[in-house]
Amino acid sequence: MMLPFSFMKIDYQTGDATRPAGVHPKIIVHVCNDSGGWGKGFVLALSRRWRGPERCYRAWRRGEESQPFAMGKVQFVRVEDSIWVANMIGQHEMGFRNGLPPVRYEAIRECLRVVAAKAKELGASVHMPRIGCGLAGGKWEEVERIVQQELIVAGISATVYDLPKHQVTTNRFGV
Repeated sequence: MMLPFSFMKIDYQTGDATRPAGVHPKIIVHVCNDSGGWGKGFVLALSRRWRGPERCYRAWRRGEESQPFAMGKVQFVRVEDSIWVANMIGQHEMGFRNGLPPVRYEAIRECLRVVAAKAKELGASVHMPRIGCGLAGGKWEEVERIVQQELIVAGISATVYDLPKHQVTTNRFGV
């Protein structure tokens, strides 16, 4: 849903990002790696709720889509009448290398620009966990600034979900 950006800010809620609030169309965004791995973190919660995002991501990785499987690209998967999942390639490989995290902030920025355009087209709001900050090793302060610049300034409503404290201590990814 689009609102004048001067009145907007990121909405933080306690809850499950796979169950986004609201009645309007919604896009759930998350960060994927560029090596084709799907099996840890937030993707497990997505896969438990819907099979489509994982199936489509794996097909995309195998080259079964016209869009290249590359850093900064986004794949939209419709999972319900008014809910899409955006598989965003914003992580290079898996794990830290030479002390550097796999998160790629510029790729997340590119992805969110594409998401903003899709959200405007659909009249959708955007929902997410703290993307790029789990297994990708990113800093939320960096990602938050990108979300602000690419979604909020563009007039796109964005909600970030944090799991309830009791779930965070058992498994911070909600799985």
